[in-house]
Amino acid sequence: MRRLLTSSLLGLATTLSALPAAAQGFAAYISPPRFELQPVPGETLRQVVEIQHVGREQGNYRVYTNDWVFNADNSVTFSDALAPDSCRPWVAIERRELTIEPGARYRYRFEITPPAGTAPRECRFALMVEGLETAKVEGQLNFPVGGRIGVIVYAAIGGAAPQLEIVTTRMAAVNGQPTALIDVRNTGNAHGRVEGFVNGTDASGQRFELAPADLPILPGETRALSLAPVVQDGRPVPTIRFPLQVEGALEWGTNRLPLNTRFAP
Repeated sequence: MRRLLTSSLLGLATTLSALPAAAQGFAAYISPPRFELQPVPGETLRQVVEIQHVGREQGNYRVYTNDWVFNADNSVTFSDALAPDSCRPWVAIERRELTIEPGARYRYRFEITPPAGTAPRECRFALMVEGLETAKVEGQLNFPVGGRIGVIVYAAIGGAAPQLEIVTTRMAAVNGQPTALIDVRNTGNAHGRVEGFVNGTDASGQRFELAPADLPILPGETRALSLAPVVQDGRPVPTIRFPLQVEGALEWGTNRLPLNTRFAP
């Protein structure tokens, strides 16, 4: 198994190594970084991901699927081994290796075919794109690095859907900073995300909009989401002076999650 940290997690393609422009070897952009599909049992759903090679030399890549686990610390563990409930046997990929010329784009095809009669559930897997050559980062220090990108695929089968609720609001230290957190539980059978904005007023009278972290809440789990000020036009992130009063409602799909609470030490 390989583990890597993500920032906006599973919303963007995640890289094992972030390579500067001077690196040779792995240098690819992937679009889109995430798929949210609704395949029909017994039917094949085909999709295309575009791989752009931005290196100065020819790029050689390996493509394969992985299962993955979203950990409590918001890191992701990828695994070549099939998970007990893996749906990767339903997935077919175009080819396992490919070569892309400098500056070129490759439209890579994959498909998913849930068996007829599949009960409502969410199929989740990652399409992994990995550089075959070891890249070298050049500068004052030269050292080899490896790179790969994981494109996350969610496939809601048979009307699978999330069911989200806020179960706790609290304060906790995140990266050494006091942070407003909401614990969101998902009792549905597909992942969900909390979106929207609420209004906050801190102890100094400072007012601002707050938004939840863009993290998926997987079926059967409760995940802590931080509330952070919305910053625009390159302005610095304001410092919240607790206690913090929050009013408004967040959203998931067409549903509302009222949030009127006070975050205090």
